[in-house]
Amino acid sequence: MNYDIIVIGSGPGGYVAAVKAAQMGMKTAVIERENLGGICLNWGCIPTKALLKSAQVYNYVNHAVNYGVAAQGCEADLGAMVQRSRGVAETMSKGVQFLLKKNGVDVIMGSAKVMPGHKVQVTDAEGNVAEYEAPHIIIATGARSRNLPNLPQDGKHIIGYREAMTLPTKPQSMVVVGSGAIGSEFAFFYQSIGVQVTLVEFMPTILPNEDEDTSANVARSFKKMGMKVMMSASVEKVDVDGDVCHVHIKDKKGAEVLVDCDVVLSAVGVITNLENIGLEETGIKVERTKIEVDDYYQTNVPGYYAIGDVVHGPALAHVASAEAICCVEKICGGSPATVNYNNIPGCTYTTPEVASVGLSERKAIEAGHEVRVGKFFFKASGKATAAGNNDGFIKMVIDKQTDEILGAHMCGDNVTEMIAGIVVARQNGLTAKQVAGSIHPHPTMSEAVMEAIEAAYGEAIHG
Repeated sequence: MNYDIIVIGSGPGGYVAAVKAAQMGMKTAVIERENLGGICLNWGCIPTKALLKSAQVYNYVNHAVNYGVAAQGCEADLGAMVQRSRGVAETMSKGVQFLLKKNGVDVIMGSAKVMPGHKVQVTDAEGNVAEYEAPHIIIATGARSRNLPNLPQDGKHIIGYREAMTLPTKPQSMVVVGSGAIGSEFAFFYQSIGVQVTLVEFMPTILPNEDEDTSANVARSFKKMGMKVMMSASVEKVDVDGDVCHVHIKDKKGAEVLVDCDVVLSAVGVITNLENIGLEETGIKVERTKIEVDDYYQTNVPGYYAIGDVVHGPALAHVASAEAICCVEKICGGSPATVNYNNIPGCTYTTPEVASVGLSERKAIEAGHEVRVGKFFFKASGKATAAGNNDGFIKMVIDKQTDEILGAHMCGDNVTEMIAGIVVARQNGLTAKQVAGSIHPHPTMSEAVMEAIEAAYGEAIHG
């Protein structure tokens, strides 16, 4: 069968590319070997947020007395939480199926392999092989949990994010290795529902890609809830003895610490799904486990493209979607703006939440900027205090000469809903004073952005 565009993978890069192509009049097919929606909808972004919401509700009920509400007998039912999470994922996956059908995209289930001559070979679950052809083939095969030699995942004692999302019973204790967004979110979730968590991070701070002030605030919050947080530490090996994991950890002083637990979660990053998809046979270049592409995601072989986790750039769902739209519009003869990788927001859905965009204070200074830094702490926020959680702050990093917003770093309730305003401001060249000069509603968490900018100029009213 012939198509105008074939997309391999139906995650937030692949399905967006397929829908966009169909909307632009292209005969389109998407190939998926597992679940429509990819990792994000089925095993990542969406179901984890469902689990975290369950943990948040559990915490609210446990602290209901602080709001004048009497509640007793609250228990965390992990099985019910997992069931709800899987239900949410299934609903969203069906939503992607509906979108593809609505836009006339053909869905082909099976494992794909690109071939020379703009062909794709697909092997279905029964082993039947079919061949498809299109002048434009987009690779969006995503990534999976990285398996380290000293942390070999067995799916029971040493697990990845998939197993962490569907544990059959609540463990008493857990060691989480890696404190990026995935590790920190799972560490928070399990600590919240009564599991004793030890979080181990190789770098000097948790959430190492975030501003140091943000990382320090989250670390304090984690420790306050009873989590053990070890930074500048590494897991050397894990000995499994029956149902007990003996975790050998080298601490920041170089001493060995032995931690026993029920489960070890390896959250040390992801690795791209590039094996056995025909790259070598087709001649598509790969550098450091990523496919090489130009600004519009064309590979070195004309007619073959790649987007999402398989190319260099942040491995984030919203980045993959932006790359998809840029790629398809270019294929269809448009002149789309290239993706601005200097203005990509990042979000972590712990409590407190974390959101950021642009440069941290340290990186701004290292880049040669003379900076103004303004902070507004939610302890001074009427909305945060009324809501019962005033942990966190807004931090704005501003160029002293140009008033450019170099970076924004947010830590607190609902900040993941607030960061988009700064992304829009930066994308359109608004200065810090222009943002602060725009009236912000009161009482809201968002007015803290205005206050933080005013603080950078020594003009804060409430800070």
